[in-house]
Amino acid sequence: MRHRRGNRKLSRPTDQRLALLRSIVRALFLHGQVRVTLARAKQARRLAERLITAAKANNLTARRKVESALHDRQVVSQVFKTFPERFEGRPGGYTRITRLGARRGDAAPLALLELI
Repeated sequence: MRHRRGNRKLSRPTDQRLALLRSIVRALFLHGQVRVTLARAKQARRLAERLITAAKANNLTARRKVESALHDRQVVSQVFKTFPERFEGRPGGYTRITRLGARRGDAAPLALLELI
């Protein structure tokens, strides 16, 4: 059953939303942490966790899946070099969301999304 399994739309059309999430996850993989709004962090976390789990499989299908999600071969090669050994004994929960308070301009709740 699919009950209550909806995604956050982040007030954007599908193509813009996917591009936004790709860029957040790409920045997360490059820098180890990224500061975004709470809703964006929660959605990006879902994508990041799935991609890290795929990278742990370390086969051609997983590489194609990660590359189709990120569209950046340099980041994909870095993911496949570092993440399988970094998260070897961990079955999940590769990211952490820490709430940072409200943004000054519009009081949007901010969060720090980081790799553990």
